[in-house]
Amino acid sequence: MAKAIEIRWHGRGGQGTVTAAKVLADACLSGGGYVQAFPEYGPERAGAPIRAFNRISGNVIRMYGPVLHPKVVSIADATLMDAVNVTEGAPDDAIFIVNTSRDPKEVRAKLKAKDSQKVYSIDATKIAVECFGRPLPNSSMLGAICRATGIVAMDVLLENVKKSFGKKFAQKIIDGNLNAARRGYEEVKEG
Repeated sequence: MAKAIEIRWHGRGGQGTVTAAKVLADACLSGGGYVQAFPEYGPERAGAPIRAFNRISGNVIRMYGPVLHPKVVSIADATLMDAVNVTEGAPDDAIFIVNTSRDPKEVRAKLKAKDSQKVYSIDATKIAVECFGRPLPNSSMLGAICRATGIVAMDVLLENVKKSFGKKFAQKIIDGNLNAARRGYEEVKEG
């Protein structure tokens, strides 16, 4: 992991997007990398569009500004594709991972993604509801990102999901989030 990778997360307040960015950073840190994870809020209310960011590298990170050219764009709420420019600054080799029940080819057309860009879809909200009864797509999205990018080993990610959620939730919720992350990894589709 010598080269830095930048990730931009798009979500809505209350979906766990900021938590997902932090969990990914912790997983990459425990996997031996250098990391940054930080949110960017607008109006701080549930349902408002938010962005969060990660920088992950095998070398010390000396950049502290916003992520302007994300290699990976994680979209936790597909309605944001109509509300904000989720493709802004994405390079020709960007990877888009979208929480939707739509086929990745449909998502590719909606994003107007270039042939050189990869597009993945995952019904992360459905997985979350089935795994722990709440429409919080963050754990499923983490599994999908792990699969699409290979940025961190799945067992390392699961250990960090367990550690992060273990501080605040009952074992049933922790187990549900672990299962959601596994399913996100297994069920993500490329188009």
